[in-house]
Amino acid sequence: MRVSNETKVGALTVIAVTLIILGFNFLKGKTFFKSGSFLYAKYTDTKGLIVSNPVFVNGFQVGTVFEIENMNDNLSELVVCIKLNQLYKIPKNSVATIQENPLGTNAINIVPGNSTMMVLSGDTIKTAPAASLLGDFMNTLSPLGEQIKNTITSLEKVLGNVNKTLDDENRQNFKVILANLSTTTANLDKSIQSVEGMLNKQNGSIAKTADNINSFTANLNQNNQKISNILTNLDSTTKSIKDADLNKTIKDIQTALVALNTTINKLNNGNGTAAKLLNDPNMYTQLQSTIKSVNTLVDDIKVHPKRYVSLSVFGKKDKSVPLAKPLSDSLAHD
Repeated sequence: MRVSNETKVGALTVIAVTLIILGFNFLKGKTFFKSGSFLYAKYTDTKGLIVSNPVFVNGFQVGTVFEIENMNDNLSELVVCIKLNQLYKIPKNSVATIQENPLGTNAINIVPGNSTMMVLSGDTIKTAPAASLLGDFMNTLSPLGEQIKNTITSLEKVLGNVNKTLDDENRQNFKVILANLSTTTANLDKSIQSVEGMLNKQNGSIAKTADNINSFTANLNQNNQKISNILTNLDSTTKSIKDADLNKTIKDIQTALVALNTTINKLNNGNGTAAKLLNDPNMYTQLQSTIKSVNTLVDDIKVHPKRYVSLSVFGKKDKSVPLAKPLSDSLAHD
């Protein structure tokens, strides 16, 4: 059986119209085959909510508004059908509120609860009255307006007290305070000028200090080689001291100190001549007497040499009296 061209054109037209209708409804979020996961929310005012508006949980879009149904003739109860992209784990005590957006699209925001039981497809979720932006703004302004009112009242009280306080005497005192404040301001201006003078790039004291620092730095740079040589010599000296056999030197010093202590003990406690000379007063006296006698003999030889040495065959014997004590110059040497 042969199909006519008119039949083909009619069939294609029907298919095209059907696809257009299905596509339009799909873009609106509505399908003819109600399948998937759905939740229901009852409101008395949907705030202009329409089909295909988004549904969010914690800012994440979980679905769209599938349809809105009127449950009675006076429109006092409206049921919103929410189609979920998938069956998410949403606690049963969660609350769905409508968010108004004057500049965009209204949406449903589901605030998760703390229940351990999760919603199932077909459950009705709790709702709360939708808060308008103007209402939120007014709620925010109400405490602020009350604070402003209290502040104005306090300011009026302060101004009243100031008017009562500013009698003639207090006004005069206030003038004195203002005069002192003016003087203080003038002194502060002078101080600022002094600071500016100090900070002057050419003649200020800070500039001079900076010049001195620069000069000192320049001298350090010029004598850098000398300083390096000094540090090198110091390092060499330190290394020499480090490398020296200090332990042996210390042992030698200790040995010498032991020998010195032994000698001193012998001088203090021994029986030798040196010990007796140091410790026995009689020994010292006898030694002094002997030295004196020797000096006397030497001086007598000087004064009367003929008595001890005879150089003449016919010389006479010197009969002069010998010296009884040393001469004064010998005594001076004692």
